[in-house]
Amino acid sequence: DVQLVESGGGSAQAGGSLRLSCAVSGQIDVYQCMGWFRQGPGQERETVARIYRASGWTNYADSVKGRFTISRDGTRNTVYLQMNSLQTDDTAMYYCAACGSEYWGQGTQVTVS
Repeated sequence: DVQLVESGGGSAQAGGSLRLSCAVSGQIDVYQCMGWFRQGPGQERETVARIYRASGWTNYADSVKGRFTISRDGTRNTVYLQMNSLQTDDTAMYYCAACGSEYWGQGTQVTVS
């Protein structure tokens, strides 16, 4: 089993920054890829960014390239999403998940005004 707990969401003004964290525990070694996903009001869920825990390889949605950075800590059990130059379109519930798995966090709300 895998547990994921997000934190760091909140409100920000356009142009501001927020940093999301995802604490991962359990049998995480099975899952090399971790990702941040979001779902805005009335929108479908989209992949924001992904990272491979061992290699550090990353990729991003076009809408966040150059503004968001996904990273992991030295233990590879915490995944971060640094969000800069926030836009109102970034308003959404953000989720951390092990890619392709059924393991998702509870989500953290980000509101940009």
